[in-house]
Amino acid sequence: MLRKIVFAAIATALVGAVALPVGLTSADAAVLTCKQAAKLKFPTDFKQRHAYKKACVAAWKASQKA
Repeated sequence: MLRKIVFAAIATALVGAVALPVGLTSADAAVLTCKQAAKLKFPTDFKQRHAYKKACVAAWKASQKA
């Protein structure tokens, strides 16, 4: 009985390890959108959050043109 449980646990771990995404790096996971950055910087003030998001998008668009 114990062998079956151990075998099932190993098989589950193996299937879980294969299903994990391999191509995701920590740099890709750390990318924030302007909306997320604004929410982190101004969690309670909607007006400042909106202005920050607008400025962030404008800066991003300017960097894409260059």
